[in-house]
Amino acid sequence: MVAIVGWAIVLAVICFGTAGLVGGAVPVNAGWREPADGIEIFVESNGVHTGIVVPKVAAGVDWRPLARPEHLADPRYAGYDHLSFGWGERAFYLETPTWWDVRPTTVLAGAIGSRNTLVHVDHVPRPAEEPAVRRVVLRPAEYRRLAAYIRAFVVPGGRVHRGYGPYDAFYESNGRYSAVRDCNAWTGEALAAAGVRVGAWTPFPNTVLWWF
Repeated sequence: MVAIVGWAIVLAVICFGTAGLVGGAVPVNAGWREPADGIEIFVESNGVHTGIVVPKVAAGVDWRPLARPEHLADPRYAGYDHLSFGWGERAFYLETPTWWDVRPTTVLAGAIGSRNTLVHVDHVPRPAEEPAVRRVVLRPAEYRRLAAYIRAFVVPGGRVHRGYGPYDAFYESNGRYSAVRDCNAWTGEALAAAGVRVGAWTPFPNTVLWWF
């Protein structure tokens, strides 16, 4: 019985991985092409988690009333001109400040599904382009759609949690997190909502980054 369960788990992992790669390879907004000029954003990855970096003020969108200096352990970091947005499961975010803190029970609970979610916001300078950071240019209307998608996940008047360092914070969020809709799938959904060509389902970092 133990062997059967073990093989079932291995098969499920293989099927999930294969489905994720296929879903990431099927484009939505297939006709989209990056404009020569527009609003510059960045898609970033730490190898496990992806996020979207945007300017604090652009195309009529001002993030400063949302991501306020007093939300930071050190308000001086609010002087940076960009914000990095990510989305994820609350317990995983708050209980795993480092990878050494990751527990199997936390991962399993998030994979099964949770409506306890947070938006993670870092105040950052303009990122440098590198293999794990991709520059993307959007038209103003596309950028406004992206901003509207991100903003819809932040609960108005919700609790703000201090972040891992002096420059970030967590905001109470909407949405249900699961293995199917994880942080990377959320990044892909946000870009798709803007009208950008991206994978139909992007559960892994590479299924997001390989489009840019």
